[in-house]
Amino acid sequence: QVQLVESGGGLVQPGGSLRLSCAASGSIFSINAMGWYRQAPGKQRELVATITSGGSTNYAHSVKGRFTISRDNAKNPVYLQMNNLRHEDTAVYYCRADRVKLTNLLLPPRDYWGQGTQVTVSS
Repeated sequence: QVQLVESGGGLVQPGGSLRLSCAASGSIFSINAMGWYRQAPGKQRELVATITSGGSTNYAHSVKGRFTISRDNAKNPVYLQMNNLRHEDTAVYYCRADRVKLTNLLLPPRDYWGQGTQVTVSS
């Protein structure tokens, strides 16, 4: 019913930049918040940044001042501008949509995940 499609990942040198995009499609009435998470090999998935429908943002301490999350409107798309990338930013980055209400309001809100996009920071 809802699909999240990420794009913009790739290989970049340390100190470089990438911009990730996430577009949601489907019978969406509203989205409470959207966010980016990442999972490095052998590690748990962790929050990177979130943004609410009202525009409030939250960042992991490790990315504050380097990453910026933004969205065009209250539904989508959502972007993650990543600057001054470091080796430790290497991971699969996942988009998440929180408390998505569908146009069929009889269905309860739920969360959705994208399939992920690889970001590799290497010289």
